[in-house]
Amino acid sequence: MKLNEDNYYSPEANKEYLSVSQYKSFMNCESAAMAGIAGEYERPTTRALLVGSFVDHYFEGTLDRFMEDNPGIFTRKHQLRAEFRRANQIIETVKKDEKFMDAMSGEKQKIFTFEMFGAKWKAKLDSYNPGKAITDLKVVARMDTLPYWRYDIQGAVYQKGVEIVTGEKLPFYLAVVTKEKVMDRDIWQIPQSTLDLALQEVEENLPRILAVKKGDAEPYSCGKCDYCKTVKTARVRNYNELLEE
Repeated sequence: MKLNEDNYYSPEANKEYLSVSQYKSFMNCESAAMAGIAGEYERPTTRALLVGSFVDHYFEGTLDRFMEDNPGIFTRKHQLRAEFRRANQIIETVKKDEKFMDAMSGEKQKIFTFEMFGAKWKAKLDSYNPGKAITDLKVVARMDTLPYWRYDIQGAVYQKGVEIVTGEKLPFYLAVVTKEKVMDRDIWQIPQSTLDLALQEVEENLPRILAVKKGDAEPYSCGKCDYCKTVKTARVRNYNELLEE
């Protein structure tokens, strides 16, 4: 299956290819990941996610289409809601930052497909600059939240995928801007040693993920995520479980 902008996120593509987001989904809850692939569960789209997408689509040059496809970002008077007015402020701020814009100056939303660790992968790069760097744009609450989201895994997979396809090993950067009242912005390079460890982690976890995805192993349910809550039935539990947590 050849991927393009129209079918990249399709159910067929998600069944055939593994992606960083799908990998993380399996690591969080295998049952939820399998339900997502089967089209039985879709992660709710929050306004926080839409704010990030708003900025992403500006850099793609597709902001007008994004606004048409997401009428919920407007009030009844067809004015942008407060979060998205803030997103516009973020855009105007980073547009004036030469270093930030330089980091995002590569080819936008470049799609790569490749085979790695026995699986077919897909990746869509925010900014691909051959000979220079791979940069991913992030709009976050605060800078100190970055490690929680494990962007080192994303960087490791993207870097290796580009190397497999092109033979070129490029440094990986995060172009980050915060949603704080006084917004912060920086370009973060993830060290090669950190990327190497993250890639090793992916390799170690992949046999289990592939076995579950192929139906050779039963998926594990975390019991805590939104999907697990939607399919559970009540049971008698020991109150001390809460104290232990």
